[in-house]
Amino acid sequence: MANASLNASVRSETGTGVARKLRQAGSVPAVVYGHSRAPQSLTIDTRELERLLSSIAVSSTVIDLSVDGATSRTLIREIQRHPFKRSIVHVDFQELVAGEKITVSIPLRFIGTADGVRNGGGVLEETMHQVHLRLDPASIPSHIDVDITPLGVGHSIHIRDLKLPEGVSILDDQGATVCVCTPPKTEAAAAGAEGAEGTGGPEPELIRKPKPDDEAK
Repeated sequence: MANASLNASVRSETGTGVARKLRQAGSVPAVVYGHSRAPQSLTIDTRELERLLSSIAVSSTVIDLSVDGATSRTLIREIQRHPFKRSIVHVDFQELVAGEKITVSIPLRFIGTADGVRNGGGVLEETMHQVHLRLDPASIPSHIDVDITPLGVGHSIHIRDLKLPEGVSILDDQGATVCVCTPPKTEAAAAGAEGAEGTGGPEPELIRKPKPDDEAK
């Protein structure tokens, strides 16, 4: 489980005008909420927040959020950005409670080189890059490993094939494809051309009973 720390201050005033002034002064408005606490408005230093976000996997990193000296274990649940400037507009934090399961998105990490790529000239296609898990906050993994070493050409790995930590359940469709090793492009193109030729075939010969005029000729 990955951890990081961040400082915040309680914000007593709310509203669009207040939020705009905070951003102009170099701060980001935020809120922290949880099962056992009422939503609390906060302010966070913009530079400190941006440094943090550039160095972590946001969806799977537990943030020790220090609010005026009191620290809570949290997850970032939403980051709102300006549509054009891409600057941070607002951040939502969820306080974590031990024993209370949560849903998180965890990135997949592909390990090794597929046999079909190494020995068969195949191409690995990664069709999923994260999975959705339900678990206790104390057991949040930073990633899920996917060993692709034995994967041959024409074969794939599905959600049901993943190895998960104990006590973790996956919410994605068990039959969903995580990755597949496809044939080399030249072979695939040749096979497609061959199929097209096979289906075309020669023009059929028209057989009909000759008309009287034809017989006379």
